[in-house]
Amino acid sequence: MARILRGEIRWADLNPVRGHEQAGERPVLVLSHDVFNERSGTVIAVALTSQEPCAGFPLTMEIRTVGLPKRLWVKIGQIRTLSTERVGRRLARASEEDLVQITDGLNEILG
Repeated sequence: MARILRGEIRWADLNPVRGHEQAGERPVLVLSHDVFNERSGTVIAVALTSQEPCAGFPLTMEIRTVGLPKRLWVKIGQIRTLSTERVGRRLARASEEDLVQITDGLNEILG
């Protein structure tokens, strides 16, 4: 498999899940750094959804990356550590500005 890089939006298999976790085959945004992804065999990512959310920032944020098939929102509170075996093909790459804003949202949630 090709290297998985920070900022990439990729398909991932999020099953099995419990409770309110995002399920199924869906796009995720990789937040962890390239070296971590390569050496650990895992990535830290947030789920994306095409359902317009009720909650705003910092829980969700629309991502306006070129090349996405439709409008997508980052579910900042749905952060997951995934085996690289769950991560599939690349869809697009988020901007540095989006990554900074998402990280700021995580900092607000985590305090």
